[in-house]
Amino acid sequence: MVKPTAVIADDHTLIRNGIQQILMSCDLDVVAQACDGLEAIAMVRSHQPQVLTLDLAMPYSRGIEVFSEVRRWSPDTKIIVFSGLTSVSLISNLAQSGADAIFLKRGDLSAFSDAIPKIVGGDRIMGPGVSEMLDAAHNTSALTARELQILSLVSRGFNNRDIAERLGLSTKTIDNHRTNLMRKIQVHSTAELIAYALREGLLDASLET
Repeated sequence: MVKPTAVIADDHTLIRNGIQQILMSCDLDVVAQACDGLEAIAMVRSHQPQVLTLDLAMPYSRGIEVFSEVRRWSPDTKIIVFSGLTSVSLISNLAQSGADAIFLKRGDLSAFSDAIPKIVGGDRIMGPGVSEMLDAAHNTSALTARELQILSLVSRGFNNRDIAERLGLSTKTIDNHRTNLMRKIQVHSTAELIAYALREGLLDASLET
């Protein structure tokens, strides 16, 4: 019986070797390893593997760009995102784009190993912690345009009075918006609010005008 083929894309040799051992233990044939995004795309185009394990933070091409190119050149390849990045918006984007599986590097490797045969068989699996991140992404998507605008201004160092003057609103209105957005994304301080905005790439200058 012909073994399913796999390509591993990660810029850390130790992690690539570790994933290779897991895939081989699941009876997959690892046909190539890639250490950057461009090489990952080239290897997938060349080998048309059944499985690609994809890190999101590699040189030369972002993980989301590799994902799109793999879907273009090898649409039947099962894409397993295996990454240390914990951006809620990025993970949500990948899930909505049809990633076959998403696992966090900080998670239990046994869950990753146990899921491989199921993914090869056509199941779609979100690893430990990923479902919670997707729930958080739902909270972020519920933010209004005004709340996103205020989030950006808070992250740039403006206080409620400054924001009220800038937007032509009352300080009380700004305080209400700020309270609502902090409740939605479940943070409890300005520092946590700024950290969240930076991590999730929500600081879009176009929202500030």
